[in-house]
Amino acid sequence: MLISDINQTIAVVVFPGISPFHLSVPCMVFGDDLGRLGVPRYQLRVCAPQPGRIPTLAGFDIEVSHDLSAIQGAGTVIVPAWPDPDVTPPDSLLQALRDAHTQGSRVVGLCLGAFVLAEAGLLDGLVASTHWAWCGDFARKYPKVKLDSKALYVDEGHILTSAGTAAAIDCCLHLLRRDCGADVANRVARRMVVAPHRHGGQAQYIEYPVPITEGADTLTIALDWAVSNLHTSLTVDSLADKAAMSRRNFTRRFKQKTGTTVVQWLLNQRLRQAQLLLETSDHSVDRIAELTGFGSTVSLRQHFTRTFVVSPAVYRKQFKINLGR
Repeated sequence: MLISDINQTIAVVVFPGISPFHLSVPCMVFGDDLGRLGVPRYQLRVCAPQPGRIPTLAGFDIEVSHDLSAIQGAGTVIVPAWPDPDVTPPDSLLQALRDAHTQGSRVVGLCLGAFVLAEAGLLDGLVASTHWAWCGDFARKYPKVKLDSKALYVDEGHILTSAGTAAAIDCCLHLLRRDCGADVANRVARRMVVAPHRHGGQAQYIEYPVPITEGADTLTIALDWAVSNLHTSLTVDSLADKAAMSRRNFTRRFKQKTGTTVVQWLLNQRLRQAQLLLETSDHSVDRIAELTGFGSTVSLRQHFTRTFVVSPAVYRKQFKINLGR
């Protein structure tokens, strides 16, 4: 998608008892002055079912001037964490979200905001994520939704959901990456002093009966080393050796930490690096295939096109031209 084709108006919904942190996440990511990066700035609209003074979870109030009519015409509608999954959102909000989805807006539920999207019926038949601590409640309440309890966020095209708290940052940076490319998202992440990508899913943050030992530290070191050496031949055995673990123990801990397989994780890392090199370097596609460890240009093209729906050449043309490089 060309940047010029994107509706860059974003409506963020506020409600009594909202977490100031969750409200600030989309405002930080999309409120950044992207003009210095050659990208038009997003237009943020903060709105509420009943505008005025809105009490927050932190004990102070915020002033909101827009009502839910601000959702109309927005390219993206974001619902931050709903304060109580047992409290049904107002019908006016649920209908506004249904109307926005019908009109083609992207609708995003951050953390417990996924409960609001599910209550509106927007997640039926789709895969979704929410905070791990409420996954059991979510699954019982919305059996038509395919809950992924391990994902940091889930992108179903025009419907996105995220896991808890900091995963809202991951989800918003992902949206920025979709709109403006990996380089812009990475620069915004650096300004926020957060990682552009985090290893794996929220499985690593679940409270297990038996605490995870210090071995998790060596696993993280091994994963960071792998990201820096994607051009080499990386295997389960080589990563296990780097983590000073047996193959069996490494595989178990890797699955626990990332929620995926070594093969899929490496593919994701290589694709992300290929994105960045296509945007920021003059390397040929053949050379990028070598630098990212795909082994052949054909393999890079196949995986890249399957994941991003465009070829590496088309992706480079779109983002390098639109970012003024």
